[in-house]
Amino acid sequence: MRILVTGGAGFIGSHLCERLLASGNEVICLDNFFTGSKKNIEKLCDDRRFELIRHDITEPILLEVDRIYNLACPASPIHYQYNPVKTIKTSVMGTINMLGLAKRVRARILQASTSEVYGDPQVHPQREEYWGNVNPIGIRSCYDEGKRVAETLMMDYHRQNGVDIRIIRIFNTYGPRMAVNDGRVVSNFIIQALAGEDITVYGEGKQTRSFCYVDDLVDGMMRMMECEDFTGPVNLGNPTETTIVEFAHRIIQLTGSTSKIIYKDLPADDPKQRQPDISLAQQKLDWRPTVDVEQGLKKTIDYFASLLTQGR
Repeated sequence: MRILVTGGAGFIGSHLCERLLASGNEVICLDNFFTGSKKNIEKLCDDRRFELIRHDITEPILLEVDRIYNLACPASPIHYQYNPVKTIKTSVMGTINMLGLAKRVRARILQASTSEVYGDPQVHPQREEYWGNVNPIGIRSCYDEGKRVAETLMMDYHRQNGVDIRIIRIFNTYGPRMAVNDGRVVSNFIIQALAGEDITVYGEGKQTRSFCYVDDLVDGMMRMMECEDFTGPVNLGNPTETTIVEFAHRIIQLTGSTSKIIYKDLPADDPKQRQPDISLAQQKLDWRPTVDVEQGLKKTIDYFASLLTQGR
């Protein structure tokens, strides 16, 4: 197939492009490089089946493709809060443009939504039928509400125009090619631990997260794209829950670091709990994470260690 991946030079997108090529497809990687990196996809550029286009999906584009994975959008708080108006434009105008393309060329389109549509959840673990508890005017709203509107657009194009859609909700994901400066828990803790710096935990560190290795996520994405007669949304994430402070101690242990944990004020609207119920993914996609957290963390630590050795 001829497959378009928007945000294809990003952390998750580059792993997806690699897997799609390995499966025998032609891949068009589209990215404006706001958070994506050419380094993530440089090894793919020698493959004649791989094409790179520098483009912002808030502007229309016409391509002939069979499948569209719409991943384009800054996903870490530091990046999406840098230009909140641009962030919500990417989710809303960008999704409209990709849906318009899918409609014209009759391509199947998968929207990479997020666990952030659940906001600070009052239901635990989070199931797909839960509508969420989201602040529509907070500093995270540009991302949270943008992704919620993108899901609305997907469903409306499907119902009104018959567009063949798939929606996934991605929970915390980690692995090689994460950006050093993205401000996420995994990258922050590993970089701080490797440098022997204090590890910054916000609040009391009792808030929980569930971490899924990127290879498992990509497998779930590809299964969802090729699943017939199921639009989603479906949760993709690791249901193993841990507190942030427990996670910090694990990173210190795995890196052999002498770092100490320090505590700072909790950011506004930071979710207290985040754990996916993946029953639907198991039922519909026969999918569940297989990479052990410790195994995945060791690979991720090795990646960041090599970056620090190279001077990033």
